[in-house]
Amino acid sequence: MSVMNEILDFNNQFVEAGEYEQFFTDKYPEKQLAIVSCMDARILDLLPRALGLKNGDAKLIKNAGALVTHPWGSVMRSLLVAVFELKVTEIMVIGHYDCGMQGLHAPDMLNRMRAKGISDERIDVLENAGIDLDKWLTGFSRVEDAVCHSVNMIRKHPLMPANIKVHGLVIHPTTGQLTVVIDGNQERAE
Repeated sequence: MSVMNEILDFNNQFVEAGEYEQFFTDKYPEKQLAIVSCMDARILDLLPRALGLKNGDAKLIKNAGALVTHPWGSVMRSLLVAVFELKVTEIMVIGHYDCGMQGLHAPDMLNRMRAKGISDERIDVLENAGIDLDKWLTGFSRVEDAVCHSVNMIRKHPLMPANIKVHGLVIHPTTGQLTVVIDGNQERAE
């Protein structure tokens, strides 16, 4: 049985048993909090548990490395929607130790793509169209620096209100221990 079929079977039982009722909430996060975190499978349940969050407490945006890499990308748009439409007043960027984006190198990634059937011709088309694959497919060397970069991208965005607190943290993917990199209560936007 495929993973998709397993999920659909489970989902049917979940709905029929009314298990969804325990998750009732509305679209406004109770803690007025948005979190940008990594997509790492180790923190799927760990992150909200380690933060004491339950369904309905926060907006959660996940991507590889918990990175905000472009001021006009989907992560930044999601944060602006959270602030202006969903009453968010605080944002946390939470990276994690032992992240797959740490040390990611474009040449290695491109070689893995080629091994899965992506042709050099496709890669050349993208590069000739002005897409810097070396930059786009390169990770970071220190998670703390990546968190600081993302916090600064959010804080300095021309549409982000100065009164929004932006925090930067790193979570341990095994223990859930949080390390504060930037306390948005102490440091204000410029």
